[in-house]
Amino acid sequence: MGNGMNKVVDGLYLGNIRDSENRESLSQNNITHILSVYNNAKPVLEDMTYLCIHAADASSQNLSQHFKESIRFIHECRLNGGACLVHCLAGVSRSTTMVVAYLMTVTTYSWEECLSAVKAVRSFVGPNYGFQHQLQEYQMNQVTEPPTTPSNTCLPEARDVQHLSTRSP
Repeated sequence: MGNGMNKVVDGLYLGNIRDSENRESLSQNNITHILSVYNNAKPVLEDMTYLCIHAADASSQNLSQHFKESIRFIHECRLNGGACLVHCLAGVSRSTTMVVAYLMTVTTYSWEECLSAVKAVRSFVGPNYGFQHQLQEYQMNQVTEPPTTPSNTCLPEARDVQHLSTRSP
């Protein structure tokens, strides 16, 4: 599904499993890290840094237990000047949920606002209802801490995302 990976913000891309194996596209986008979120996720390319999360695209799947490590993985990649591709099989539900959780953490926006921002660059995304509920719970329970790094390290560049002010996770 889709026509390749999409840039969400500087250093953060959303895509599908084919994008994660497309060396040319990974190189063109300076991808250094890959967050894979699907059943049997495993490292594929030896020259990439991976975080693999085994998860089904099912409403009963608990993705929120992986938010903290995923957010840290993406943020450390970006802070070090790298770019991270977050993907699942289709690049629609699981990976989008992780990207939205990340954006919620580095901005002051709600999960709905962050999802709208992602839809602005990848129109067909849509976390399943269970994942939407987990994002809502994350929003209600998230402890907000003051930024520990300059906010300009996360400046969004994607269309309709530019208004997002950012903070450190």
